[in-house]
Amino acid sequence: MTNYKQLLSSVQTFIFDVDGVMTNGIVLLTPDGELLRSMNVKDGYAIQLAVKKGYRIAIISGGNSEAVWKRFSTLGVKDIYLGIGNKLEVYQQFIEENNIDPKGILYMGDDIPDYEVMAQVGVPACPSNAAEEIKSISRYISSFKGGYGCARDVIEQVMKVHGTWFNEDGFHW
Repeated sequence: MTNYKQLLSSVQTFIFDVDGVMTNGIVLLTPDGELLRSMNVKDGYAIQLAVKKGYRIAIISGGNSEAVWKRFSTLGVKDIYLGIGNKLEVYQQFIEENNIDPKGILYMGDDIPDYEVMAQVGVPACPSNAAEEIKSISRYISSFKGGYGCARDVIEQVMKVHGTWFNEDGFHW
């Protein structure tokens, strides 16, 4: 079986779920029915850097929030799919339209709706507090919980393998 670090060398595309990966999975309800989430700024830093370095990042989420769309759009993410009931269908359309080899995709999800897509990518990954079914098919389980830097963890690891992260001589801009 291929070592996890060896798999990272082929990753050029990241796909992330939102709730439970980019957030801690807790949704606050306002009196007017708005759902509030919090996201980690270190995840945001890594996402915008990866975009600048030429990695493709996509968001596929069952949730549908203008604030979530705005957050990822501001970070430079172009492929944002929200309110998705069938993630596999959107995933297949995404890879076909962009001519992406599934082996070069790292997908990070945390729960059952992510399972089908994760089973098809080169590097299925999850936060430390993911559902057991998701952990069982993940090639990497981050030491970070959802919403607490797990996206930064995998992006940083991939970029370090590629030499596009940071070194003591400065940034690889």
